[in-house]
Amino acid sequence: MANIHSTAVIADGAQIDASATIGPYCVIGEHVQLGAHVELKSHVCVAGRTQIGESTVIYPFASLGHAPQDLKYGGEPSELIIGARNTIREHVTMNPGTVGDNMLTRVGDDCLFMMASHVAHDCMVGNRVILANNATLAGHVKVGDGAVIGGLAAIHQFARIGRGAMIGGMSAVEKDVIPFGSVTGERAYLAGLNLVGLKRSGMAREHIHALRNAYKALFESEAGVLEERAAALREDASAEVQELIAFLSDHSSRSFCTPKKGV
Repeated sequence: MANIHSTAVIADGAQIDASATIGPYCVIGEHVQLGAHVELKSHVCVAGRTQIGESTVIYPFASLGHAPQDLKYGGEPSELIIGARNTIREHVTMNPGTVGDNMLTRVGDDCLFMMASHVAHDCMVGNRVILANNATLAGHVKVGDGAVIGGLAAIHQFARIGRGAMIGGMSAVEKDVIPFGSVTGERAYLAGLNLVGLKRSGMAREHIHALRNAYKALFESEAGVLEERAAALREDASAEVQELIAFLSDHSSRSFCTPKKGV
């Protein structure tokens, strides 16, 4: 049997792996599924149709799977699916999806959600993502693998954060952020590539150089419009450059963060 503290409240129907640990004063709803070696430290509330993957550790006062903060939500059986080996710190909140999207909020594997960070309804969060203290994702946000979102940063609904991007602390991000980009500011602007993150990820030097050249061609050139400059890079052999071009070409309801003039 799972290691369940005597003060925990577990609803009938909850599916809890025998290797899971549930600490004092946790509350688990009837449709919740906890995978192997999941650990709830104490005072954790998990509700709704929420699945939590193996070896995820959740700290006190986290609230996962409760009704979305969306006035249109009418109790639909939407889901929150959290992957494996995540660390979810104190006061983190994550909400399930809504009928306004695909009824699902999904979090990948090996992520770190620091204190009081928030994942709203219908977000899609990749693997190895970090949300620092009080970082906030509004509804329908997509975050690529390995992105880092700094403390107190806020991401506007429907925005896309590309793979490996870095969002500076206290930034307000209203527009899409390119893969491997670095943005900052009260109304965030593109400040270059996330070179520190690229090096830490082990990316080959020649691939980093290819990305830097592509960045200069896209955002520092005055030849033509952005779409034309992107088209000129379609023959680049670098997979990372092709990922960047695909991101720029993909349909989005938001525009893109671009460099601030004069910076």
